[in-house]
Amino acid sequence: MKKAIKNCGSNEYHMWEIMQFFHKNDKLQLSIVETNYLGGLDLNSVYIARILRFLLVIGVIIGGALAFYFLSKVTYPFLIGLILAFLINPLVNFFEKKSRMPRPLAVFAALIILFAVFAGLVTLLIAEIVSGANYLASVVPKHLDTLIAFIEDTIAAQIIPLYNEIAGAFNKLDAGQQGTIVANIQNVGKQIGGTIGSFIKNFFGSIPTIIAWFPNAATITIFSMLATFFISKDWYRFSAFGGKILPNRAIASTRTVFADLKKALFGFFKAQLTLISITTVIILVGLLVLRVDYAVTIALVCGIVDIIPYLGTGSVFVPWIIYEVIGGNMGLAIGLGVLYIIVLVQRQIMEPKILSSSIGLDPLATLIALFVGFKTIGFLGLILGPVVLVVFSALKRANVFRDLWIYIKGSEI
Repeated sequence: MKKAIKNCGSNEYHMWEIMQFFHKNDKLQLSIVETNYLGGLDLNSVYIARILRFLLVIGVIIGGALAFYFLSKVTYPFLIGLILAFLINPLVNFFEKKSRMPRPLAVFAALIILFAVFAGLVTLLIAEIVSGANYLASVVPKHLDTLIAFIEDTIAAQIIPLYNEIAGAFNKLDAGQQGTIVANIQNVGKQIGGTIGSFIKNFFGSIPTIIAWFPNAATITIFSMLATFFISKDWYRFSAFGGKILPNRAIASTRTVFADLKKALFGFFKAQLTLISITTVIILVGLLVLRVDYAVTIALVCGIVDIIPYLGTGSVFVPWIIYEVIGGNMGLAIGLGVLYIIVLVQRQIMEPKILSSSIGLDPLATLIALFVGFKTIGFLGLILGPVVLVVFSALKRANVFRDLWIYIKGSEI
């Protein structure tokens, strides 16, 4: 649609092509461009067109984000299937080319291996839990006797004399003061009782939800596996279909983003494995210096629990240090405390550097992404923060932001 406007004060004509459909590389595309014929273009029209294009870009981004958010609530098993198909595609290609398997059989073999690895990890976890429970059943009674003896000595030496002093001071108060203190104690008791009651109520109220989660999880797993199979089986057919409907520049940008995400994903797992290995070695050396029995086993356990969010090695060291203090072994308690501080400090220092080198990002940018992600959505933000940074970096390398800016200014991409 073209509209020619004649300037009454001159012989110059201005042509503004508002919308122009054109064929490029046998693909139908839409662009909003301005062309200048025989004179200068009205600046107001230029600014209005740029504002409209800017609002269009913002609207498409917001609309796409909202559509993805609402659609993902009902299609997340298929999104999981897409991610799994993307991850196992190299293994499927290996089976298909090296073993001469048909594509469906190669996908099935890859899924079997994936399921076997997952089942093996779950079995290993359950076996470790059972083994740990048996060990605790044999060790805890002896340590419990020590703890009870410590509590009895503390009550006899500290609590009872303190109680007698408080009782003597309380008896010296007048009736009004005594009544106020008793009322405050009763209020505190009611608040504690209410908090405990609410916790128990919420705990038992969540049991049906937890039980109902298992059938739902099984259903999601089945649909995700089926989606993974069919998506991976027809991976290249879907890729070819996307190549037909998307512009070449969009295809190149998408490939760049996916390549960077794949590199970042494997880099993330490599970084975590490196951090766990460093933690395990430091703990092993520290325990050998402290002459602790079963140092290798304890170091391996600490390396495994280092994966746990928030707790990490603290779930092993903190109770251990408290127990040694109660048992009177202050030398070992101090040594374990120093070792725990060393582990924490090296983790905080090394994590941004190792993540940045493995993922390919600037260390400061990685540190900012980790902190912002953690403060925004908690532990999950420690994963999503670097992922978002990788996506932005990939979009920048694919010149997506540059192309959007050129489009907003009015030049043809």
